[in-house]
Amino acid sequence: MFTIFKTFFWLGWISFGGPAAHIGYFRQTFVEKLKWLSDSDYAQIVALSQFLPGPGSSQVGFALGYKRGGLLGACAAFIGFTLPSVLIMVLLAVVSSHVTETGAFQSIVHGLKLLAVVVVADAAWGMYKNFCKNTLATTLCVVTAIALLTMPSIATQMVVLIIAALIGAKYLKGETPAEPKPFKPSFAPLAIFAVLIIGLPFVAHFTPMLGLFNDFFQAGSLVFGGGHVVLPLLQNIVGDQLSQDAFLTGYAAAQAVPGPMFTFATYIGYELQPNAPIVGALVATIAVFVPGFLLLLGVLKNWQSLAQNPKVAGAVSGVNAAVVGLLVSALYQPVFTSAVMSPLDIALVIVGFYLLKTLKLPIIWMVLTFISVGVISALV
Repeated sequence: MFTIFKTFFWLGWISFGGPAAHIGYFRQTFVEKLKWLSDSDYAQIVALSQFLPGPGSSQVGFALGYKRGGLLGACAAFIGFTLPSVLIMVLLAVVSSHVTETGAFQSIVHGLKLLAVVVVADAAWGMYKNFCKNTLATTLCVVTAIALLTMPSIATQMVVLIIAALIGAKYLKGETPAEPKPFKPSFAPLAIFAVLIIGLPFVAHFTPMLGLFNDFFQAGSLVFGGGHVVLPLLQNIVGDQLSQDAFLTGYAAAQAVPGPMFTFATYIGYELQPNAPIVGALVATIAVFVPGFLLLLGVLKNWQSLAQNPKVAGAVSGVNAAVVGLLVSALYQPVFTSAVMSPLDIALVIVGFYLLKTLKLPIIWMVLTFISVGVISALV
């Protein structure tokens, strides 16, 4: 359990760049370096996370911890990966905009965003080689990327994933296993989710903390597509309780810090509960993550048996190819467009890719290299 926590805790400090970059960091760490699971198993987890509401990259990390150490391993992975971001967001809530608006901070963040470009590009290329081995899979990848680049929205993402699953089920079917196992969902977490999403609104008015938990639980239950999508939902929760400047400062900080962007909830929970800010931050953080984790637990345990069904295996193959296209689109927007602002930035990305793929520079040295780039640019 300590190994799981330690590994994810380290990743929580260096995983800049949003969900697409996190998927790249996870793949490099758990598939290529530690070999906790195969590329195929990892892709299935990524594909499953795309269909469920909640924080996609955190669900992937939660599932990786679950496969390694059961429910305790999943909790260790979640706490490890999320804790650095939570600590930073609480600190930023305390010091407000005095840090986030400094040139040095922005320059270091810019350097780490360039590293995210390298990591996502590496993940996209590696997954492309593994899951786009025939014409149909490559076509699904390309069509998905084009669709999301030209019509970026959660609706587009869901539609292309569903279409890819249907096409894969028909034309990419696998072989029937000798002893197919029936799929049985885990009813306990699904029942807990149902009770909370239906029952919380009826008790939310009893205490401010219950109301806070209900608001963020409902938001976490409705979010498909990652942290940016939670913005309008959280804005509705806040209403007039928080100034627009404070809200946007927290949103900017959530994009700048490592780890899951859902820890924006940490900042808002801190601000909305002035009498108990730390408790408010923790309640909001837990509430926004819990729905996605309960739904994941409901299907993850027997996901492999479901995936053995030939049609389901074909659907997963189709979704895997589409996920590569999704990663390619994310490589451009928001990862590339938010990081690369000049020819020098492109040159640094090329150097980073060379250091990672040719010289096999460990990720710790990659992080330190790009932090140094940010520091030097701030001084210049």
